[in-house]
Amino acid sequence: MPISIETFFLDSDAEGTLQARIQQMVAQGILAGRFRPGERLPSSRRMAQHLGVSRITVTLAYTELVADDYLTSKGRSGYFVSENAPEPPAFPAQQAPNSTVDWGRVIGHKHLPAFNMDRPKDWASYKYPFIYGQTDPTLFDSANWRLCALQALGKRDFSAMTADYYDRDDPKLIEFIARQILPRRGILAGPEEVLVTMGAQNALWLTAQVVLNARRRAAIEDPSYPALRTILTQSSCQLSPVSVDKDGLPPEAIPDGTDVVFTTPSHHCPTACTMPLDRRKALLQKAEDDDFLIVEDDYEFEMSFLKAPSPSLKSLDQNGRVIYVGSFSKSLFPGLRLGYLVGPAPFIREARALRASILRHPPGQIQRTVAYYLSLGHYDALVRRMSKAYEQRRMVIDQAIADNGLTVAGQGTFGGSSIWMKAAPHIDTQHLADILRAKGVLIEPGAPFFHSTNPPQNYFRVAYSSIPASRISAGIGHIADALRTLEEKGHA
Repeated sequence: MPISIETFFLDSDAEGTLQARIQQMVAQGILAGRFRPGERLPSSRRMAQHLGVSRITVTLAYTELVADDYLTSKGRSGYFVSENAPEPPAFPAQQAPNSTVDWGRVIGHKHLPAFNMDRPKDWASYKYPFIYGQTDPTLFDSANWRLCALQALGKRDFSAMTADYYDRDDPKLIEFIARQILPRRGILAGPEEVLVTMGAQNALWLTAQVVLNARRRAAIEDPSYPALRTILTQSSCQLSPVSVDKDGLPPEAIPDGTDVVFTTPSHHCPTACTMPLDRRKALLQKAEDDDFLIVEDDYEFEMSFLKAPSPSLKSLDQNGRVIYVGSFSKSLFPGLRLGYLVGPAPFIREARALRASILRHPPGQIQRTVAYYLSLGHYDALVRRMSKAYEQRRMVIDQAIADNGLTVAGQGTFGGSSIWMKAAPHIDTQHLADILRAKGVLIEPGAPFFHSTNPPQNYFRVAYSSIPASRISAGIGHIADALRTLEEKGHA
């Protein structure tokens, strides 16, 4: 007798294709011990009728389960649970009813929580998501990404995908970064000067661990990327915030005794301003005169659609004082978590050794997929498509902001994907964000970007990377209406 058809049902909350969900349903039954070796499954026809799917979908699911040795096919007799199928555990998993461990005492080092804006997980379902750093699926070239992933999974690249590189990286990816990506920023580097990282944040962490300690001082922009402050705080270094102006970090404000300066000259985070060439040269000269290093986070340089991008600090560096951080996560998709470090060989050697002790190297299959995506020209096409879309959205949002009389505190004159806004002094933009969320509008309050324990509460950021141009004007209108209401209450 076959296994009762009534024991099979598809979980309505499960993700994936129908075929994948059927495979999961059968595999879970085997792993749970409900279906035992030698028992016969319902025929594909009967299973299809029961689940309300096509017969070919069930047949394909059964075939995949046979390939994975969960099932075995016996000619016209049907499909049976394989004798070699994974077995359920001999004893049920149990959770300790209570813990006698004092974790407050046992944990040797407390880590600050990673920075994360109060952003709902279902942000994409909101009508007006003015949030930063997320992918617009209408712009991403998913078809060619899948083809590159399939190519990376091919037999010819099997060793690249499965081999343990130890402390090395995929040579194809390193070669493309060195020969194609970096020269566009005026940077020439050999393979020994490039390290692949798990995104820009991982690159910043590696850098901080290598060049900082409790006796050294790091200068950061204020406001700045909150996660960088967390990284530097965990390094136990002495931290000096330097207030930025309309041109970014002022070199003359860097305090004496600084060992490392962290800066975002192409698109300052969060004001989006770009450091002028003269100031870049002045910063490099001060680094030489005062003997400190510069860590250049060159994010969003590709999104310079209003003017040609300025030369990177690294390209102007004649004395080996700049460590360069780049990332594919913003231009491809944030979940990719792939970036790179460029610096003098002695620094890269230490960063490589540290990375190897933590995670060896980023997954080979991801590295090879990105290498194909870059080398086949898909990346350049994606950047051009994104730049055109962002330029259109920027024109719409600039006009909407002007029409509604809102105040811009900072916006990239070269491009970027966000605008730094300022409300009236008495406005708490966290409260504003809560009000707007109920109306389907998402913004980012600005207080977390400031170093002060009592930061200004009236700044906020609106990004246009994840919202279609057709919704921008209405969304900005909602923001303006909410601000006017709060201002009226404040003056009442």
